Amino acid sequence: MSLVKKTRERVYEFIRERLLEGRPPTVREVQAAFGFSAVQSAREHLEALVAEGRLGKEPGRARGYRLPTGPRPATLVPLLGRVPAGPLATAVEDPEGYIAVQVKGHTRDLFALRVRGDSMIGAAILEGDIVVVRRQPSADSGDIVVALVGDEATVKRLRLRGGHVELCPENPAFHPMRLRPGEVRILGKVIEVRRHLETPVSR
Repeated sequence: MSLVKKTRERVYEFIRERLLEGRPPTVREVQAAFGFSAVQSAREHLEALVAEGRLGKEPGRARGYRLPTGPRPATLVPLLGRVPAGPLATAVEDPEGYIAVQVKGHTRDLFALRVRGDSMIGAAILEGDIVVVRRQPSADSGDIVVALVGDEATVKRLRLRGGHVELCPENPAFHPMRLRPGEVRILGKVIEVRRHLETPVSR
């Protein structure tokens, strides 16, 4: 194996390890890790790995490298923090890293949040679950959304009734919130729910 191929294999193992840890590196981080004198050397190795199909790349993102899995490559989206699914409470932004997702279409507007509370148990969204959210300013009646009321965020099912917006829980112990359109802002639509069989470590 030539020196170039040996170096490329080491670059691949470095990238793979970082991606599995949820810490996708930038090109400059690859340059620094291997002591390349120019950032172009790191970029050439990465572009070669993409051309070989061993890595995927999300255009326009500094940390857009991913591991291809099956016919639809996985991409990493940021796990931004926690959002209540109970009484309305201030959203906590506490970045935890990245998670890999496989979805159709663009992934630039995706983010993930860890759920706190049990108001959505009827929709199979439990305490500690991770919801993957597509950032969008509106949603259809019946969609599960992340909504902002004042400075407080929540996960609820959206119901559009006449001139009002209802944020509805999926737990009879909680009551719907009936609001005027100007009192609520849709941050995004929940498109996927992830669950760990073991309880995540508290942060």
